[in-house]
Amino acid sequence: MSSTIALIGARSGSKGVPDKNIRMLGGMPLLAWSIAAAKKATSIDQVIVSTNSAEYAEIATVHGAEVPFLRPRSLATDESLDIDFVLHAMDHLAEQGDEP
Repeated sequence: MSSTIALIGARSGSKGVPDKNIRMLGGMPLLAWSIAAAKKATSIDQVIVSTNSAEYAEIATVHGAEVPFLRPRSLATDESLDIDFVLHAMDHLAEQGDEP
């Protein structure tokens, strides 16, 4: 049976606005707002966060997302392309038998 996955990217290490993904906004970390929106969508079955940070992963799980892997450093640089972390996530899910 197929499912619809929301994949949220949350890289740590921003130089412009340090830790922008976990800065508080309206009483919640910014990342939590993305998770809440995805969980509220009736068409989404699973919410996964791709991050290179154990701290971000903890915040994501506290707010109801799954973090089945940490993103490798090579996919978490200022020059990294979003498509690369998406492909990494798809490969990981396929290896686990949960191919999107």
